[in-house]
Amino acid sequence: MKSRICDMLGIEFPLLAFSHCRDVVVAVSKAGGMGVFGAVSLSPEKLKEELNWIDEHVDGMPYGIDLIVPNKFEGKGEDVSTDQMLNAIPQGHRDFAKQILTDYNIDTDGLDDVSEGAKQFRKSLSDEGAATSLEVAFEHPIKLVANALGVPPKVMLDMGKKHNVAVAALVGAKEHAIKQVEAGVDILIASGGEAGGHCGDVSTMVLIPEVYKAIQEIKDVPILAAGGITTGSQMAAAMSMGASGAWCGSVWLTTSEAETNPVVKEKMLAASSRDTVRSKSRTGKNSRQLRSPWTDAWEKKGPEPLPMPLQSLVSEPALKKIDKLSQGGHEGAKELATYWVGQGVGLMSQSMSSGAVVQDFKEEFVEAYERLSNYLS
Repeated sequence: MKSRICDMLGIEFPLLAFSHCRDVVVAVSKAGGMGVFGAVSLSPEKLKEELNWIDEHVDGMPYGIDLIVPNKFEGKGEDVSTDQMLNAIPQGHRDFAKQILTDYNIDTDGLDDVSEGAKQFRKSLSDEGAATSLEVAFEHPIKLVANALGVPPKVMLDMGKKHNVAVAALVGAKEHAIKQVEAGVDILIASGGEAGGHCGDVSTMVLIPEVYKAIQEIKDVPILAAGGITTGSQMAAAMSMGASGAWCGSVWLTTSEAETNPVVKEKMLAASSRDTVRSKSRTGKNSRQLRSPWTDAWEKKGPEPLPMPLQSLVSEPALKKIDKLSQGGHEGAKELATYWVGQGVGLMSQSMSSGAVVQDFKEEFVEAYERLSNYLS
């Protein structure tokens, strides 16, 4: 396909798949798109193990990695110990999370034992942690490294240039896009408020042309459209507005290869586009997730969410317990179970392989192109 993204990344079809599941990454790359492995929570040792597996199974096709290195989070740039960080969490927040579990007959033992996880999580978000992960990643034949929640750290931009690897950055507003282009990123991922995970409040339909127009006088950086995109026709619409391809995350969560909790996967397949909520209650920054009694409790009567990464240290231990128990058949945990997903979930009505999803995108893209062509005499 004729696209700047295809030329830049050496792929057949400009569809990029963000996934924490290595099987999805491999399947999409082998189908002609590009899998991008979400690596933010992994230690260097675990990241090396996962990338080795991808190398062995991807048949030489291009793939990338995604990190989260926020420009701002609680304690960034300060000499703050893990104990100091944990002591900054109000007891009321811990108690509220425990009360939700108690209300659904889930014991709360072990929820406060998060010191090791806190240490690794904070390290992963830091510039130093990113540098360590990048050193591991660049030992592998990656073709893209993407950063979320701000301008990529200088080490990422420098290492990308050194290794001839494209650096991409997610943006949710026009002014963010301008800063990214001025910083020297190679690809913009313009993510509308419909997106799963961290997102802004501007819709994809407005954001894509707004970003495209805003950067033309600075530098014509290729744009990947993101946010609620689960079909080839949406991809075609975004490309008609100035995008050079699409970046999708949610659509892979219900594929046969995905490691998504089966309970959550069934909820997603049954959900409508209105069954998601954009909330700070999971990470401290706005992120879109599947609505459940857990998210409702925080939205209706919970304390004000803490800044990143403190809120995650409250929510993630509880959500991991919910996830595990729900898969074991615990009824209360099944009700509470949730995960990040975008409003495009309303278009995700059946589970299929990742390769089949890519093929559907290709066919739907062509059909949309032909529909538009019919309007021209």
